[in-house]
Amino acid sequence: MFKNRITEMLGIEYPILAGPMAYMSGPELISAVSNAGGLGIMASLGYQTTDELREAIRKTKQLTDKPFAVNITLLPSARQVKYEDYFLTAVEEGANIIETSGRSPEPYMKLLKDAGATVLHRATRTKDIQTAERVGVDAVTILGMEAAGHPGQEEVGSMVRIPIAVDAVKVPVIAGGGIGDARGFVAALAMGAEGVLMGTRFMASKDCLIHANVKDWLLTLGEMDTILIQKSIKNASRVVRTEHSEKILEMENRGASLEELMPMISGQRGRNVYATGDVGSGAAISVGQVVGMIHNIPTVKEIIDGMISEASVIMQRLQKMGLAD
Repeated sequence: MFKNRITEMLGIEYPILAGPMAYMSGPELISAVSNAGGLGIMASLGYQTTDELREAIRKTKQLTDKPFAVNITLLPSARQVKYEDYFLTAVEEGANIIETSGRSPEPYMKLLKDAGATVLHRATRTKDIQTAERVGVDAVTILGMEAAGHPGQEEVGSMVRIPIAVDAVKVPVIAGGGIGDARGFVAALAMGAEGVLMGTRFMASKDCLIHANVKDWLLTLGEMDTILIQKSIKNASRVVRTEHSEKILEMENRGASLEELMPMISGQRGRNVYATGDVGSGAAISVGQVVGMIHNIPTVKEIIDGMISEASVIMQRLQKMGLAD
């Protein structure tokens, strides 16, 4: 039903990608997305060593024979391993779709292309996807400000980001931010994107191995229950509005240093919440504004099958209006 440059390039049935979510995008979730016809993207950020990443890739390959990708975020990290070692580990283990983010992948393009990898790059600014195209990536993802995690400093929404991105590059564009159902999927395609990236919707699925309390908590949140923190350190992050995250914002507004903020924004805090389900323990939990559209916790397959089925209904409605053949 859906066939375009993204499905052909990646060897997938539907142009639906699962955004990499640290500590959540492990083999179980990734394989579930790929088995359902999309593309799961593993978050290498969730693994402290290349041995851990290698083991996760091998486990994923046991759970699916479908394509999946590995994300390597090119930002400063407390890990001692070099980024090149993560790239080498991924391609050595047969993960031939690599997503980069954070900085230009240019220093690693020769390594990746020599290994025969398909390279995706995710960014929040038009000029950055243009740079990625120039250095040879195969496709780009543009994030709108609605997205969870790090949607950029500029606070530009997906309805503006997507068409500008499509006009700015010749490689296929994948859209992320504010997309969680068939309506967002069809809208992104209508604006010229050739795929969508979703994180929060897959977070609230049976296949995501986080505590059930966290998933139930997500169902209580509305579209106004997120805030942007970390803008003061030029690493804007969209998280659930809680007493903890509002404290972080308050600290930023009074000029707190990175050293003061680090204990509050540590990723380990979130990891503990995902494991224990204690959502009141104090952690900045990343979710997108689309959380306000999520009212159930289905399987990944049910999410993807539902999107495709509902997309067909939308297209039929548009045809009756004379807007589609």
